[in-house]
Amino acid sequence: MGVVNVTPDSFSDGGDFSSVKAAASQARRLSGEGADIVDIGGESTRPGSQGVSLDGELARVVPVFDSLQGGLSAALSIDTTKAAVARACLLRGAKIVNDVSAGRVDPAILDEVAAAGAYLVLMHMQGTPLTMQERPTYTDVVAEVMAFLQERAEAAATRGVARDRIIVDPGIGFGKTLEHNLALLRAVPRLKALGFPVLVGASRKSLFKALLGLEAPKARDEATAQLTAVLAAQGVDIVRVHEVPANLRAARLGDALRPLA
Repeated sequence: MGVVNVTPDSFSDGGDFSSVKAAASQARRLSGEGADIVDIGGESTRPGSQGVSLDGELARVVPVFDSLQGGLSAALSIDTTKAAVARACLLRGAKIVNDVSAGRVDPAILDEVAAAGAYLVLMHMQGTPLTMQERPTYTDVVAEVMAFLQERAEAAATRGVARDRIIVDPGIGFGKTLEHNLALLRAVPRLKALGFPVLVGASRKSLFKALLGLEAPKARDEATAQLTAVLAAQGVDIVRVHEVPANLRAARLGDALRPLA
């Protein structure tokens, strides 16, 4: 899953793709480089972010989807917590809704996914983007994240989302310390035991600064690919990344190293 942030304030590439032309061009590049999914978002969820209005988010993403209809080999995903944004993008060809709130901000988003027969990514987050990194606390982070994802999957299924179209994401960096993140990255086999495909989005995140001293987000691409190989070897299904070629090679390597059944 390649990332296109149509925002001025995303942590790693804010402003790089804030115009329709730049965002559409990036989506085409990621698809051409081998991304299976291109995830387009119009609201930054970096720590401390305060969100964007419905009209503002629609104005950012709808023209991008309009410009890409029928033009990509990759499936289109909309990264949003708002039902109205999901609906607008599903009508314009999105096949996946990626909701960092797991349907809690706007529960009607589950109905939109169900009606469209789309795929749904449910992500764990403690708190909100504005507050999530203030003092994240868990007794057992893996068990608590798994219980949350199971509960949200049941909520989505109750609203009509097909179980075989639910994807779960442990939410690396969303209300977690470094140790919480590492525990979850080690726990991919346990997460897969929930019975849903597992998506991990760790690309360019601050854990690489804490572990490796990499200050600039774009300097973390090599480390991101190294982590992709490890995750793929553990059985992860989808990695959400900013740069595709190195991660695609890493995923193939990791796939080859998965334990034989």
